[in-house]
Amino acid sequence: MEIPIMNMNFSLIIPLIVSASICCMLLDLPFPVFAAAADVPGNETDKLALLDFKSQITEDPLQVLASWNDSLHFCNWNGVACGLQIPPRVTGLNLTGRRLAGTISPHLGNLSFVSVLDLSQNSFRGWIPPELGNLGRLQTLNMSYNLLGGRIPADLSNCFSLRNLALDHNQLVGIVPPELGSLSGLITLYLGSNNLTGIVPSSLGNLTSLWELDMSYNYLYGEVPSTMSQLKNLRTFRLSVNSLSGEFPPLLYNLTTLEFISLSFNNLTGNLRSDIGLALPNLQRIWLAYNFFTGPIPDSFSNASNLYNIDLIHNNFTGKVPLSLAKLDLQVLNVGYNLLGHGEPDDLDFITALTNCSNLNMLHFGDNRFGGILPVSIGNLSTELSELYLEGNFISGSIPREISNLQNLNTLYMNFNYLNGTIPDSFGSLPNLARVVLASNQLTGKIPSSFGNMTSLLWLFLFANRLEGGLPLSLTNCTQMVFFSVSQNNLTGILPPEIIGMPSILSFNASYNSFTGPLPEEVGNMSHLVEIDLSYNKLSGQIPDSIGNCLGLNIIFLQANSFQGTLPNLARLSTLSYLDLSSNNLSGRIPDYLATLPSLLYLNLSFNNLEGEVPSEGVFLNASATDIHENPKLCARIAELNLTACPQQEPPRTQRKHGRKTPKLILAIILPASFAVLCLFLLLICWVQKRLKVPRTSSSSRSLNFFPKISYEELLNATDGFSSANLIGSGSFGTIYKGMLNSDETLVAVKVLNLRQKGASKSFIAECQALRSIRHNNLVKVITACSSTDFHGNDFKALVYQFMSNGSLDKWLHPEEETQWQNHLNILQRIDIATDVGAALNYLHHQCQTPVIHCDLKPQNVLLDHDLTAHVGDFGLARLLPKFNMKENANQFSSLGIKGTIGYAAPEYGMGVKPSILGDVYSFGILLLEIFTGKRPTDSLFTENLSLHLFVKMALPERVTEILDNSALCEEVTGNADTWKEGWSYLTSEQRETLIYILQIGVACSSESPRDRMSMRQVYRELSTIRDTFLDDEMKEVQKKTLSNRSIEFVDAV
Repeated sequence: MEIPIMNMNFSLIIPLIVSASICCMLLDLPFPVFAAAADVPGNETDKLALLDFKSQITEDPLQVLASWNDSLHFCNWNGVACGLQIPPRVTGLNLTGRRLAGTISPHLGNLSFVSVLDLSQNSFRGWIPPELGNLGRLQTLNMSYNLLGGRIPADLSNCFSLRNLALDHNQLVGIVPPELGSLSGLITLYLGSNNLTGIVPSSLGNLTSLWELDMSYNYLYGEVPSTMSQLKNLRTFRLSVNSLSGEFPPLLYNLTTLEFISLSFNNLTGNLRSDIGLALPNLQRIWLAYNFFTGPIPDSFSNASNLYNIDLIHNNFTGKVPLSLAKLDLQVLNVGYNLLGHGEPDDLDFITALTNCSNLNMLHFGDNRFGGILPVSIGNLSTELSELYLEGNFISGSIPREISNLQNLNTLYMNFNYLNGTIPDSFGSLPNLARVVLASNQLTGKIPSSFGNMTSLLWLFLFANRLEGGLPLSLTNCTQMVFFSVSQNNLTGILPPEIIGMPSILSFNASYNSFTGPLPEEVGNMSHLVEIDLSYNKLSGQIPDSIGNCLGLNIIFLQANSFQGTLPNLARLSTLSYLDLSSNNLSGRIPDYLATLPSLLYLNLSFNNLEGEVPSEGVFLNASATDIHENPKLCARIAELNLTACPQQEPPRTQRKHGRKTPKLILAIILPASFAVLCLFLLLICWVQKRLKVPRTSSSSRSLNFFPKISYEELLNATDGFSSANLIGSGSFGTIYKGMLNSDETLVAVKVLNLRQKGASKSFIAECQALRSIRHNNLVKVITACSSTDFHGNDFKALVYQFMSNGSLDKWLHPEEETQWQNHLNILQRIDIATDVGAALNYLHHQCQTPVIHCDLKPQNVLLDHDLTAHVGDFGLARLLPKFNMKENANQFSSLGIKGTIGYAAPEYGMGVKPSILGDVYSFGILLLEIFTGKRPTDSLFTENLSLHLFVKMALPERVTEILDNSALCEEVTGNADTWKEGWSYLTSEQRETLIYILQIGVACSSESPRDRMSMRQVYRELSTIRDTFLDDEMKEVQKKTLSNRSIEFVDAV
């Protein structure tokens, strides 16, 4: 209990203290500020509260609290401030950014004189003590940027003097307490970047003194309450990245003091009022990105004379960009990814108008419907302009040479338009240009040699144009370039050794051109190279062994050239995942090192002149990952490779010499053998004739000819009479039992079809037909099947699978409550599983002789063996595709309903579209997001306006920690549910970027439109690279840059 302060006349004491301090300074003596106060019991409560706070600290790397001991009065402790009371009382505790960890002591609630409590930017865990509600003098409470969980205590409403409350960037859950509305003196309220749910409390409308409100990056839903129209002093209103619905909050039009509105990443709809600029004259920034707003961009924005930042990207705005925006002193105008423009010649008139905005720094109008010719006036835009995005439109004509006037330009995206003509030489006068993307246009002529003057160049993407000539040697001046792509052009000549040897390049792509001559030895100087693609050219000569010096190589594509000689020595490329040397003139033997490369996932050596025996280890054991056909002189001991079998090795010469026996002995061996062969031949003829008399069998029987037969009785015995004790699961058309086959004591899973269920028989046939022709390490192996009758004469159908001891992925992602945190997967295991599933689908879609569509991919159909390798099973809905254009097939309609599973089935299936491989891609995308978020697509969190896809999309990239499955991050540290945030900090920055990229892949794959989805070939390639990245410490920096680029390439899809 706190001891009351003694009654004293402070007006007499304070002058005495001041006089004493002056005397001490004059005499150069130490002034015992609070020596006498130590004996006064009135402030003992403060000291005890501070010591208890210290006792809860588990980490203090900066030794901030080392001074907190009896050698100093507590008022002199680091971070502690006291007032002039007698005895002195703690009035402030400021430990911001001191890297402290631990929990917050409830005894801080005894610091009854404290007015400032700042513990921000540390690593405090646990919850906010409700006892802080006792601090009636508290004016500032800042606990932002910590790891705090639990709910916001409603007791804080008792801090009636509170002016500033900052609890943002934590892991707080629950609702925003309506009681906070009683803090009438509150000026700033920061609750952003938490896990708060529920609606925005209407009581917040009582905070009439409020200047700044930030509740962004949470899970708030519903509409903004109309009571907030009472916040007449509000300057900042931030509710971005939530799930708010309805139209633009009408109440905001009444808050004339507003300077900053941020409502990005919500589900807001409707038009903006045409007079918004008149209603909000003080507006400076308005961010409405990633919503569903429609209608025109209001012309009245120009009336908000202080408006300098407009971000409307990813909406459905239509019409034109108002020319009146040129009246503003704009710095940022972002209207990309809308429906602006009409494909008309005057669509780009706003560019000329914007030349009046002398401070314009970023202009983004990409991915709209703008037509017309790029005006020469683009060169008159602000010299401050650093980013210009106009990709994905219908812009035609040539690139104005006047663009070189934009001397501070750093990023230029002009891809996916109809630009023609040559690339202006004037590009060379842009010294700060780092990213140039001119791909997918109709540009002609040569690559300007002036590009060599852009010494800051990092990316150069010129692919998919009509460029001619060779690569200018001046590009060697771009010593920082990391990504270089000139594929799909008409380039000719040799590959200059000076360019092909640039050590800074990570990705070099010159495929689909007409380059000739050899691959220079200097390729070995590309010490940072991760990917090289020179496929479909006319290169010749020997592939240099020096390419084996590029130790970070992950992808080598040199197919469809005229390379000769033997395969190069790549034995040191431990990170090599993809190697395609097909369709060349290579000869000699396949080197043994290819069987020992640890990361090799795909190998194509087909259509060459290789000879000798194929290695029998490593990647060669996976027929689906190896293509070596059309090499007539090759032989193999692995039947799945479909090559000529290698002859048995001849015995030693000494054995052959002693083996020469007399002709009589030879005859004695040959004659009986010949007689035996004749007998076997006659028996075979009889067997065939007997088979010809057998009646025609059903489709299900024909499907079973591939499998060894097993009887109903054997399965009955194997499962103990289909005992419930052996029941391990159920599917759409049947139940699954664990069993033991007596023949070889094999543990199996037996799927018994429920033939009363409509479609079960078709499911059985579909699964048999699908599985009879496919084999892959990541598909569940079918051991046998049974199509018979039971002991009552009823039809009986069952499939017998290889038993998976670790059950389904679903049980690992969503364990029972009583086993929670026992069976959870760490991040690497999840990446492995995702890659395994990707490998299976890549095989089904792109490597089977007849492509297979699974149609029902979900966690229940992904099974894990003893070492957690994933196997895709349950092909009951599978479809075999004829060999025709997959993309055309994706757009065909069918009257046959493909049910799949709600949440995982592609949305187009609900509209009657035929099953396609892109439907499987959608299911995989949802599965990938579920693996890393731990949330089912049918989770109660998701409503009509919020899906798993949108939930992840809105969180990327800044809020990735808030959507990741906690158990995955916990495993990175201790397996404790409370340490998941530490798990995130435990990861390297490269691994964090990797996880963000994985989620971007999931978002891209689960796009609503099939055309926006990736192919499984691309997905599998990316995931394989990601898995290598996560494991390979030596290549972290290289892979980080690669993944960063790929993330940017995903902008269109994500």
